[in-house]
Amino acid sequence: MGELAKRGWQQYLLQLQQHPLRTKAITAGVLAGISDSVAQKLSGIQNLQLKRLLFKVLFGFAYGGPFGHYWHKLMEKIFKGKDNKTVAKKVLFEQLTSSPWNTLLFLFYYGYVVEGRPLSQVKTKVRKDYPALQLTSWMFWPIVGWVNHQYLPLQFRVIFHSFVACCWGIFLNLRARTKAINK
Repeated sequence: MGELAKRGWQQYLLQLQQHPLRTKAITAGVLAGISDSVAQKLSGIQNLQLKRLLFKVLFGFAYGGPFGHYWHKLMEKIFKGKDNKTVAKKVLFEQLTSSPWNTLLFLFYYGYVVEGRPLSQVKTKVRKDYPALQLTSWMFWPIVGWVNHQYLPLQFRVIFHSFVACCWGIFLNLRARTKAINK
């Protein structure tokens, strides 16, 4: 088993080197799918909602991976280096620009595309949920950003972010479920 895992990892690294955008997109899609599958099961959903799962995979594949790929390349051009001051600038810039955008985009995508709600309902829900979700995000993601920019090479940042986002998605789902149960 160990040899198989080692060969698989080596093939993954080769794909990451030869086809970075494609590999990051596929990885983000797969991790989004894992996140949603686990979240559905932990939420008590008996039969996996495949439409929801596929839309979440699509979001990771078509947006999460490619956005992250180009975002991190841009960040490296704007802020060169890994010293503490530069990493702090990267994290602050990321939290003031892409974090609010990504949160807002995901809420609209989830409400309108995944859940199929009318746009007016989605806007109302976003107005209600966005501030608290963004504040929660700002308590968690800066730490992830710091680790990402300080310790990981550029080619692994989207993968690390996607893995943490997988866990974050499960957390948000469980948080929403707990709030619903407590009402």
